[in-house]
Amino acid sequence: MKNKSNYKAILAYLSFIGLIIAYILNMEEKDKLVSYHIKNMFGLVILLFISTTFIKGNSFLFFSGQVIWVACFFSWTYSLIMAITGKQKGIPIITDLFQKWFNFLNQ
Repeated sequence: MKNKSNYKAILAYLSFIGLIIAYILNMEEKDKLVSYHIKNMFGLVILLFISTTFIKGNSFLFFSGQVIWVACFFSWTYSLIMAITGKQKGIPIITDLFQKWFNFLNQ
């Protein structure tokens, strides 16, 4: 069972389509680890969309967008490693907020 949930959690981090597939697979048989990583990746994807929107703005927004993009990349890498190791651990503060805000993904 642990290997099955690990593969779904890892799948959530592979791409936006992987996130959708992991969500659909998790609908049948709920797993807390997978739900945790789905909500985390969903938040990272939203931050990534925000960063790419900022990059198209003026010089301050461009710089802010690049900082957010780099932070998303390192957060994604760290979260992927946590999914591979099967740990329910994420980025401090941000992951806790993602877990509260995207609670609708549990259903």
